[in-house]
Amino acid sequence: MIVGAGFAGYRAARTLARLTRDRADVTLLNPTDYFLYLPLLPQVAAGILEARRVTVSLPGTLHGVRMVLGEADHVDLDGRTVHYSDPEGGIGTLAYDRLVLCVGSVNKLLPVPGVAEHAHGFRGLPEALYLRDHVTRQVELAATEDDPKVCAARCTFVVVGAGYTGTEVAAQMQLLTDRLARRHPPPAGLRPRWILLDVAPRVLPEMDERLSRTADRVLRARGVDVRMGTSVKEATHDGVLLTDGESVASRTLVWCVGVRPDPLVEAAGQPLERGRLIVDPYLQVPGRPDVFACGDAAAVPDLERPGAFTPMTAQHAWRQGRVAGENVAASLGLGRRRRAYRHRDLGFAVDLGGVQAAANPFGIPLSGPAAGAVTRGYHLAALPGNRVRVAADWLLDAVLPRQGVQLGLVRSWSVPLDTASPELPRVPGGPERAGVPKRPDVPERAEGAEQADGPERAGAAESGGGSPAAGRGDHPAPGPVKRTDAPDHPASGPVKRTDAPDHPASGPVKRTDAPDHPAPGPVKRTDPPDPAAE
Repeated sequence: MIVGAGFAGYRAARTLARLTRDRADVTLLNPTDYFLYLPLLPQVAAGILEARRVTVSLPGTLHGVRMVLGEADHVDLDGRTVHYSDPEGGIGTLAYDRLVLCVGSVNKLLPVPGVAEHAHGFRGLPEALYLRDHVTRQVELAATEDDPKVCAARCTFVVVGAGYTGTEVAAQMQLLTDRLARRHPPPAGLRPRWILLDVAPRVLPEMDERLSRTADRVLRARGVDVRMGTSVKEATHDGVLLTDGESVASRTLVWCVGVRPDPLVEAAGQPLERGRLIVDPYLQVPGRPDVFACGDAAAVPDLERPGAFTPMTAQHAWRQGRVAGENVAASLGLGRRRRAYRHRDLGFAVDLGGVQAAANPFGIPLSGPAAGAVTRGYHLAALPGNRVRVAADWLLDAVLPRQGVQLGLVRSWSVPLDTASPELPRVPGGPERAGVPKRPDVPERAEGAEQADGPERAGAAESGGGSPAAGRGDHPAPGPVKRTDAPDHPASGPVKRTDAPDHPASGPVKRTDAPDHPAPGPVKRTDPPDPAAE
């Protein structure tokens, strides 16, 4: 049983299927039927790539693996079972002989007033699609705004966290808003303004200083306001208050301060290291020979640096997934003997949009078009699928104008920052994750720098960035849409099907633990929504 299909889970499942060759039943539990290649998510938000380009079908590529759609709610290590909820609210239980926990990470939260209500993360497709729509909408609304102050606020975008994801989001989205502004020029000569904040002393603090200087130079040359040593003190619907005392009017807050392990790990009841499940060098949980863990959910000893743990990066997760698969097979008497996890850094790469990038493959520092070519070549090689489609989208983006349209598929209340499932949009009446705390009590440190937040940028982090503020330009609590063609009976509950049999077993099971209201939404706002935000 493998829980999670991120970089670690996908690689573990593929390795196990190859080594066991139908001599073992391999089950993969995941909320979606695809593996998401997170490093290219900023390009989805910027409109360079279509959403399906960065998703790899699990049933289509993991042959010999049984896929179960669902979200793990509780792991019973003594009973060797995993309890889960399916996408329609049903519950189920799966038994296992060997368990591999690869549940990954979620948005990192800091005790900053207003952030949970007015910001989003960047951990999944819903957030990327929402960010693209929101930014496009703000530029288009600014073009017809009569109030100069409101127009300036709509054209101001704040990104918190200058790690991999924050830097890439700011770089890619700045190019997008410049293109949008040329088509819909804001009045009074205003131009879109991007502000990148971080308490770290420099951009990309995880990378070599030469690459950090390259990224900083490219961002500043494009007009991005890069402010190091500064973060957000308070967020509101109308803007943010910075730690240096300045108040910035903005309708967009992009939260890219890093990630934290999935709350399911804490609920497992095993020893933790900063929220991560402690494992030995063979990726086994001490005292639990049938339980393995890898990726962002596991604190794996770094044998190259005694006493330290490997960082939460996609490069490590991808490699650990393979070792976990091999060691699970070895525990079953299949494949090669088990081995400890060791690694060698391959370098880093950050796509800065256009032909610009910063990279150091195998320790060789590169910048400009050369780094851009290496970065895109690396992503094509690392993608488990869709390579031709991704390359085709890159080619089309280079020769054709980018489409600046709002799809309107994801609303702000669907992608709250405080969620245990960033890969899934929140739906009206959707089930909550039973037995899993929504967030830890207090984050371990209040820092603006990311903790390995963007997946495998040739060794970069396995997490994400941010997206605009909840409730900014969107209805905060949408219930089901009232149908005008429906019968005259009240529409407070689900519409009764007239073509279904009368016996209760013909439809989905009615949940007795569901809340009475149809649309939970994010945190309820007490201030009235801005009628001009739509």
